[in-house]
Amino acid sequence: MARKLALCVEHYPIAGAFVIARGAKTEAVVVVAAISQGEARGRGECVPYARYGESVESVMAQIESLRGAIEDGLERQALQALLPPGAARNAVDCALWDLEAKIAGVAAFTLAGLDRLSPVTTAFTISVGTPEAMAAAARAASHRPLLKIKLAGDGDPARIAAVHGAAPESALIVDANEAWTPANLGQNLEACAKADVRLVEQPLPADDDSALEKIERIVPVCADESVHDRHGLEALRARYDAINIKLDKTGGLTEAFLLADAAEALGFGLMIGCMVSTSLAMAPALLLAPRARFVDLDGPLLLAQDRPHGLKYEGSILYPPTADLWG
Repeated sequence: MARKLALCVEHYPIAGAFVIARGAKTEAVVVVAAISQGEARGRGECVPYARYGESVESVMAQIESLRGAIEDGLERQALQALLPPGAARNAVDCALWDLEAKIAGVAAFTLAGLDRLSPVTTAFTISVGTPEAMAAAARAASHRPLLKIKLAGDGDPARIAAVHGAAPESALIVDANEAWTPANLGQNLEACAKADVRLVEQPLPADDDSALEKIERIVPVCADESVHDRHGLEALRARYDAINIKLDKTGGLTEAFLLADAAEALGFGLMIGCMVSTSLAMAPALLLAPRARFVDLDGPLLLAQDRPHGLKYEGSILYPPTADLWG
């Protein structure tokens, strides 16, 4: 039976602003691929990311280049060789997972070999700002068990101490988004250790992170921008203790499972992360959550409004999707 591909760009305002070391954004701009076959329809959502050389236009063009193949019945395994890791492949891959589940009449987690999905605890992100502003945001979120602090480089020890003081009962992850340097790495890790930070994400630039081999990592360090798919994973063993798997980096759920397998075989811990996006992007990532030490799938919590049939959040507890959303 013939398939039909539909693409659209959607805009979701962020509640307030989302601020990291690279700048601020006030809306999430997502690309949604929908693949229909008969009465069944599968959807996948991605976020083009300028840090990786992506734009809405480039992602749309990548997907359009495969329209003929997709509508002729392209399968997920063949897709991996036709598009590189990244947002475009993610949208198509997740749409194909969803479509397969709908056609088979089973949940996507069943197709993945899982018995069930259970609720998980997600991190909640605190945008970077002054120590005072971050403390106020952390205080308002201090009922949440896990907070993720965005950092910016200079002045980070004060930010870390302020958040810890405002939310002493919350476990903390910090994310520098490549903003630290070899010169301040040791000082910043010491500040993290004093605040009982559980994980430090991507402290150094991905192309200049060799200093992580030469310092005692007194807090576990997680690769984000430094890892996309399985390529180059072995070389990171001396620098990182964990990796952050994001479907927009791996290019979909298919590669994400393979990356998780390879990372665990090498002794890496797993974190499951996301871009700021809707529940449609979070849902497939939840299939990896049972394997993760940390789950960071709070994208919809940062939006002014999620899409219809969005995921259920009770505080920081995140529930599996319904078939109306995905899978």
